[in-house]
Amino acid sequence: MKHFLLSVVLFFSISSVLAQETIHINWQPTLETAIKKSKEENKPILVYFTGSDWCGPCINLDRSLFHTEKFKKFSDENLVLYMADFPMNKDLVSKENREINKQLSEKYGQSSFPTILFIDDTGAEFGRKSGSYLPEYYFPFFEEIANQFK
Repeated sequence: MKHFLLSVVLFFSISSVLAQETIHINWQPTLETAIKKSKEENKPILVYFTGSDWCGPCINLDRSLFHTEKFKKFSDENLVLYMADFPMNKDLVSKENREINKQLSEKYGQSSFPTILFIDDTGAEFGRKSGSYLPEYYFPFFEEIANQFK
């Protein structure tokens, strides 16, 4: 019986992970492309400061918020996304992006992970959440920011 229950739990856990991996979130490859897209589409830029391979709350936020259908639909319609990643494995981010991410962190006084920052195409900040919250607490904040651009 124990083996059966373990098998069922593993099946649903693996199924859940595989289902989440099929959702493609449109993170811009560089800050420059995010700014260009923000200007063209008149959308705010969500800058996500993360430690993608070492920060537990960041990894959880990525899985429970950013890789959901609800976020994908909302972000595709309302946001431009840029991930300012600070991984332990330096090969995960280009040298150029590592430098840009460091400059962004210093410019905006980012000091904790995860941090979500909203800027416009001029770099003006108009919203921030630092730390990890339940996913449902982010959407009212995201909607408030997106409505400022309509």
